[in-house]
Amino acid sequence: MHNMALALHQLGHTITGSDDEIFEPAKSRLANAGLLPNEIGWFPEKVDANLNGVILGMHAKANNPELLKAKELNIPIYSFPQFIYEHAKDKTRVVIGGSHGKTTSTAMLMHVLRETKRDFDYMVGSQLAGFDTMVKLSNAPLTILEGDEYLTSPLDLRPKFHLYFPQIAMLTGIAWDHINVFPTFENYIEQFEIFINQLPDGAPLAYYEGDEHLQALAAKHRGRLRLMPYRELENRPTNIDGYKTIIQTAIGPVGLKIFGQHNLQNLAGVYLLSKELGIGDLEFYQAISTFDGTAKRLELLYDKENTTVYRDFAHSPSKLKATVNAVREQYINRKLTACFELHTYSSLNKDFLKEYQNSMDVADDLIIYYNAHSFEIKKMEPLQKAEVQNAFGTKAIIFDQTADLQNFLQQLDYENRVLLLMSSGSFDGIALNFWEK
Repeated sequence: MHNMALALHQLGHTITGSDDEIFEPAKSRLANAGLLPNEIGWFPEKVDANLNGVILGMHAKANNPELLKAKELNIPIYSFPQFIYEHAKDKTRVVIGGSHGKTTSTAMLMHVLRETKRDFDYMVGSQLAGFDTMVKLSNAPLTILEGDEYLTSPLDLRPKFHLYFPQIAMLTGIAWDHINVFPTFENYIEQFEIFINQLPDGAPLAYYEGDEHLQALAAKHRGRLRLMPYRELENRPTNIDGYKTIIQTAIGPVGLKIFGQHNLQNLAGVYLLSKELGIGDLEFYQAISTFDGTAKRLELLYDKENTTVYRDFAHSPSKLKATVNAVREQYINRKLTACFELHTYSSLNKDFLKEYQNSMDVADDLIIYYNAHSFEIKKMEPLQKAEVQNAFGTKAIIFDQTADLQNFLQQLDYENRVLLLMSSGSFDGIALNFWEK
């Protein structure tokens, strides 16, 4: 939402906003643009008939006093994806969805388009090097959108990616998530089926063919859509000249700064999208060879001598397993400490915990952390340590106190070790420098 505010401000619109919590980096970025509210909270008196519209985020509830005032005054109310679509409805829309990898895939395509000097709008769920904001709105003929399956707004309980109506699409995979709004796996899969059904006849759909659920959904559209299944290219790990992976391509071996089978699968799908947008093989591989990832997606925090630290946004079982396995394969001769914070509704739900079984087993040290405050915020029943232990196995070390986790990590021997920190949160603000001794 703050990126939307910045994008509209850059276009010359007058922007105001409210929230009951504003964190960094949003707080500083809004302040630098002169958009930070003077007070935190909701102020219905700020809403008057002079407003052209209200853009509603998921954080506001249906009984929000400012929202109620806007409805009373009949001010147009847009959800975030609604507003994006209104701006992009006359453009070529490329939407990338999936339970995992959609942010990275969107970022890859944006990187390639920028490096090959294409003009485009975008919306992506992570801050990227070389891009000032996570949203761009302009007169460009093309828009690249990350297709999130989470709900649109308190007034519209459709998944966000149902509102974009793409002409070109990519799906990375399906693995059950967001059980607070999709209580069964069948209900979750249905959202992707609706998305595919929205594609116009003849539209290209790139999808990872190793996913049995995507295979089944795509098969229903054989003959109607132009199906483009993909798998990762032949590859091998390396550690030469800053590259992590070598892939075999039609133009010969190409070095990449990224690693992990999921990343390489995503790259294969993005290659197909790039071809649809008129980018040739040489252009594509030259551009993608300089892509080094996104914030909090296997983000390198520290790398010196025999100590390496990564941070990742992984929180669902499939993301967790893919991330841990990727680091294990890349650093086969190092000890791997994988530390995961239970933070989302799904991960804090005792009935969903069993989905995490064996997801981190390849790590040498397996650490699970959660905080009682997370349950209070989400109004959920707290987990017992025994329930967490049962889900992750006897090898797991469980912490429910921030100080205990920080002390453990500070005492760890980091010689010849990789530390992987995984969370959609922040480990409650623990200092991320304890490996520097």
